[in-house]
Amino acid sequence: MDKIAVLIPCYNEEKTIEKVVTDTKNALPEAVVYVYDNNSCDRTVELARKAGAIIRYERKQGKGNVIRRMFREIEAQCYIMIDGDDTYPLEYARQMADKVLCEEADMVVGDRLSSTYYQENKRPFHNMGNSLVKGSINALFHSEIQDIMTGYRAFSYQFVKSFPVLSKGFEIETEMTIHAVYNNMQVDNVIVNYRDRPEGSVSKLNTYSDGLRVLNTILKMFRQYKPLIFFTVLAVFMTLISMGFFIPVLIDFLETGMVDKFPTLIVCGFVELAAIQSVFAGLILHNLGVKERRDFELYLNDIRERFIRKTREQDI
Repeated sequence: MDKIAVLIPCYNEEKTIEKVVTDTKNALPEAVVYVYDNNSCDRTVELARKAGAIIRYERKQGKGNVIRRMFREIEAQCYIMIDGDDTYPLEYARQMADKVLCEEADMVVGDRLSSTYYQENKRPFHNMGNSLVKGSINALFHSEIQDIMTGYRAFSYQFVKSFPVLSKGFEIETEMTIHAVYNNMQVDNVIVNYRDRPEGSVSKLNTYSDGLRVLNTILKMFRQYKPLIFFTVLAVFMTLISMGFFIPVLIDFLETGMVDKFPTLIVCGFVELAAIQSVFAGLILHNLGVKERRDFELYLNDIRERFIRKTREQDI
């Protein structure tokens, strides 16, 4: 088991990967640096190996797929994940690692948004998108995460081995954040500087399509992790629609003593029945979620015991 493992997912980063690996080794001499190549067609692998990184591969395209492979294969006391595009200075890596190793943080977020991100980032709508995602998740989960979308993070063994990677692409950062705050894990923020990509280095993130995927992930996570609120809101929406069509029918009945729009009345009744069913669905899923959280706490205890056993065996 490594003490610190630095994980760098890469796809066509020949312009920057050698510098990132070199900076990592200078900042954390005791760390093992892993570069996971995701079907690069340039000199990324050659330059990373030259700089001293261990090269591994993930053939399924997408950042989420790469992270799934990393988390399955690497055993470490502390994991640091950083992008291979040289947008994050490595001078903060030691502070982030210490929060995991010495302060028992489960996830440390490299917070760009509180420093230079808004000045350095040149991609349109990214600033607005980051603020929207941060506000949505913090409001839904009552958290205080300062940067949801950052690719600069540190993790504990407990987090990595308990995190079910479901996303395939760049929405993986959102999924990580929600997993941590929902399960009441210790999350710390470290303010880091941000620099935009150097000339010739191209971002793999599509502002619009990947942004829509992230928003879709938030909606799905809201439904999964906050089912009672989600289905209650849905029930209120259906009730308002039902009432909107029912009130004219009621007014006609009070004035004439007759119901002329039976189809409308029937539809209103079915819509309201669906609203009631929605509330009960939310209650059932909420109670199942409570049970899952209890089971998850026991699962975390098992992971913790396994971690302690492995570190003791390594010391021996």
